[in-house]
Amino acid sequence: IGPDESGNKEVYRWGEIPRFDFPIKDHIQLGKDLDLIDFEKGVKVSGFRGYFLKNEAVLLQLALIFHAILKMASKGFELMITPTLLKEFTLIGSGHFPSGKEDIYQVANPGKLADGTFIKEPLFLAGTAETPLLAYFSDVIFEESDLPVKVCGFSQCYRSEVGSYGKDTKGLYRLHEFMKVEHIVLCKNDNKESDQWLEKMRLNSEEILKDLKLPYRVVQICSGDMGAGKRKMYDVEAWMPSRNNYGETHSASNVTDWQPRRLNIRYKTTKGEIKYVHALNDTVLASPRILIAILENYQTKDGKVKVPKILQKYLGFKTISKK
Repeated sequence: IGPDESGNKEVYRWGEIPRFDFPIKDHIQLGKDLDLIDFEKGVKVSGFRGYFLKNEAVLLQLALIFHAILKMASKGFELMITPTLLKEFTLIGSGHFPSGKEDIYQVANPGKLADGTFIKEPLFLAGTAETPLLAYFSDVIFEESDLPVKVCGFSQCYRSEVGSYGKDTKGLYRLHEFMKVEHIVLCKNDNKESDQWLEKMRLNSEEILKDLKLPYRVVQICSGDMGAGKRKMYDVEAWMPSRNNYGETHSASNVTDWQPRRLNIRYKTTKGEIKYVHALNDTVLASPRILIAILENYQTKDGKVKVPKILQKYLGFKTISKK
């Protein structure tokens, strides 16, 4: 319990923070020197917070996503690529509406139906795959034996970041569009069981960072800093040398039956009772933010960037050098 982020508590740290015997570069400079990121053209084409990933950065991002998806498949999660155009009920159901409406993009022209008439129902751009994944199961009644339901989704994500005005205005940390692998679990209506799933899901996030050998810490979020409906929440933060601090890369939440009530997701117990499931969500990988940690932690004295060993099998190269 706490009033705001000042009440958050660090749970533990993993990994050794790298020590450099040379002046380090931030990911912005590394991206420019190695022709990996073009912010200038990104702003010209897309506006504020725009960017282009180029060359090895493209391959690196796709390798990260592929690695994350394969890992979740190996853990028994059903895989989905989710829609990014969403109806309003999905965002009401996930709790992003009405309080977070300013952070969601609305489509100006939803299009036409098959008969040529204009679609009157508004459409919005997804800020996370969590929203369509949950909505996929709206109005479903599971058998208790069907639980837990474990799903991993991949999507492009869009956020206006209106609520973050003035924060992290440069670089890849806070963007209007990015790619994300997310996983959700629907389990029985039992606080002990859903809390156990939260711990397991958070460990999936940590496993990704351990695979990449990136130092990180786990932070338990206090009541005053959690969003609506959440019982318990963790952030996992990777070390980012240019910030001389950890930066959030993953976030895991137990919302119990708050979202399921809004989306009418239920199950029938072995005794025949109908109950709402508990829902949990967690980041598996969000990119390109994770590239900040990789580029900065893996930079070398001669201006190159080493590729994390776990990703080399997908890429066929071990270092990124000047062109």
